[in-house]
Amino acid sequence: MAPIQNSAVVFAEIPSGYPEAGKHIKYVKDRTIDLDTVDTQGGIVTKNLVVSVDPYMRGRMRSAEKKSYSPPFELNQPLTNFFVGKVVKTDNSKFNIGQYVYGFGGYEEYTVHAKPQADLLRILSDEELHLGLPLTTWVGAAGMPGQTAYHGFYHIGEPKKGETIFITGASGAVGQIVGQLAKREGLKVIGSAGSDDKVKWLQTELHFDHAFNYKTANVKAELAKFDPLNIYFDNVGGDQLEAALDAAASYARFVECGMISQYNEPDSHGVRNLMQIVAKRLKLQGFIILDKAKDPSFQQEFYSKVPKWIASGELKIKEDVTKGLEKAPEALVGIFQGKNFGKAVIQIADN
Repeated sequence: MAPIQNSAVVFAEIPSGYPEAGKHIKYVKDRTIDLDTVDTQGGIVTKNLVVSVDPYMRGRMRSAEKKSYSPPFELNQPLTNFFVGKVVKTDNSKFNIGQYVYGFGGYEEYTVHAKPQADLLRILSDEELHLGLPLTTWVGAAGMPGQTAYHGFYHIGEPKKGETIFITGASGAVGQIVGQLAKREGLKVIGSAGSDDKVKWLQTELHFDHAFNYKTANVKAELAKFDPLNIYFDNVGGDQLEAALDAAASYARFVECGMISQYNEPDSHGVRNLMQIVAKRLKLQGFIILDKAKDPSFQQEFYSKVPKWIASGELKIKEDVTKGLEKAPEALVGIFQGKNFGKAVIQIADN
C-alpha cells in the first residue's frame, strides 16, 4: 500500500497569553503514513475518529522546563488528548482489527501507539457500543469529563440531600453533568454560565433551581438570594471563587476542578477573602482525575452507571461538535473564549 495522508494539528509555538490558531496551533496537511511498513513497536495503529477539546490543554502549551501535572506538548508534533479510534493495524495480542479504543491519541488522522501506550488504551465493549451512544460522547460525558464530574461531586463534594451547590462553568462538559447529578441527589442547584442562551438551557432543560450570566449579573448578589453554599464546584476560579467564599456555609466543601478564567492571564486574580477558609472551617480540595482514573474499582463504578444513564436519557448532554481536523485550531482557541456551548469535540472522520 502506498503512503496515505495523515494530516495533523501541531503545536507550533508557545503562547504567552491566549493561543492563536494558525500561529501557536497549526493544521498541517502534508504528512503521510504507510500502514504496511510502519513500525508499531509491539503496539497498534488507530484511525482516529473523534478527539476531545479540553481547557486543561492550555496548561500543556508550555516549555518543557516548566513543570506541571501533565506533560507539555512537543513543538512541531501533533497535539494529544483523549480520543476514540478504530484499530487498523495490530502487533499486540490484546487488540483486534476493527475494535474501538478510548484513551490518549493524537490530533491526527492516524496514530501509532507503541506497546506501552497501547496497553493503556481501553477497548469499548460490545455491550457499551450497543448502548448506541455517539462516539463523541465517549470522550465527553462517558469519558474523562464525565469521570471528573462524578468523582469530584460524589467523592470530594460528599453531597447530602437538601444541601445547596453552586457550579461555575455550569453549561460546560463537566458542569452540566455535576448539575444533573446534584439534582438526582436532591440538592438545590445554582449555576453560572457566560451567555443568556446557556443560562436558559440550564434552567429549562437541566432544571437548575437558579442560573445566571456571570458577565452581566452581580455574582455575590445572585448567591445572596439563596441559603449559604454547602458545596462549591469550581471550574472557573477568579472573582466567582471569591464570591463563593463569602457565600459559603460553615464546613462547606470546595471542589477545585479548574480555573479557566486564569489560564491565559499573565497575572492571576488575587483572592482577597481567604480568611473565610479559617472562619467558616471550609474544606478546599483540588484534584486531577487522572489520579483517580488509575483505580480499577472507580473505572468499574463509573462505566457500570454513567453510560447507561446517558443512554436512558436520565442524564442529558449537550455537545459542540466541530467536523474536520482542519477546523480544530479554531475550536481549541474558542473554548478559552467561551464560544463552545457544551462539550467541545472534534470529529476527525466518520465511523
